[in-house]
Amino acid sequence: MTPESEFHQRDRDIHPPAYTPVYKTSVLRSPRIPLWSLQNSLSEVTGPTFTREELGPLDNDLILNYAKDGKPIGEQTIVHGHVLDGNGRPVRNTLVEVWQANAGGRYRHRNDTYIAPIDPNFGGCGRMLTDDNGYYFFRTVKPGAYPFRNRVNSWRPAHIHFSVFGSGFAQRLITQMYFEGDPLIPHDSIIATIPDKSAADRLTARLDLNGSLPLECLAYRFDIVLRGSRQTLFENKLHGN
Repeated sequence: MTPESEFHQRDRDIHPPAYTPVYKTSVLRSPRIPLWSLQNSLSEVTGPTFTREELGPLDNDLILNYAKDGKPIGEQTIVHGHVLDGNGRPVRNTLVEVWQANAGGRYRHRNDTYIAPIDPNFGGCGRMLTDDNGYYFFRTVKPGAYPFRNRVNSWRPAHIHFSVFGSGFAQRLITQMYFEGDPLIPHDSIIATIPDKSAADRLTARLDLNGSLPLECLAYRFDIVLRGSRQTLFENKLHGN
């Protein structure tokens, strides 16, 4: 392995530090000593890979993929965008996974005891592969806000969780997407952990009326940028650009 085969190093000025007391659970979760930066291994820069045969036809349709006897309750919404690397190149055929609360702000999880009811027709999770241009899209219902025990009256804004694998394990990103215009965003303790406010703003999906379906649902555009890669793949060998 050579340095030219690796992904660009992470920008630590953009990502939140592990220890952020404004988000109280980070006090116990954060490491007590600095992490070591290691050279990427071959497995970290070359996998995993996914195929469309592994996905079901409704995996990216959260309106229908858990429906039992009707459609889920809530504002039907389209979320779409592109997955790019730090050099502006599309990340093709990468797995994008999403999960979220229902329209009342409750997750389908046994540990979620919020007073909002479970929607019997909404599972709250989906997945999709990007196309050759790095494009992805899915249908869902807009999630609701919910309270959590950070301060006396802390609430999470409406959000959707994303896991994006990229072209290698060292490029994988787990993040959250918020909705433009949500009044709870400035009050969120988790968003407050991000030191660069322009980076926090990039977590907000923009209303996209051109992508909306008239008389049916609104659309939001959310582009995702992963770590840039210095590598060019040729057959099964790595060559630096």
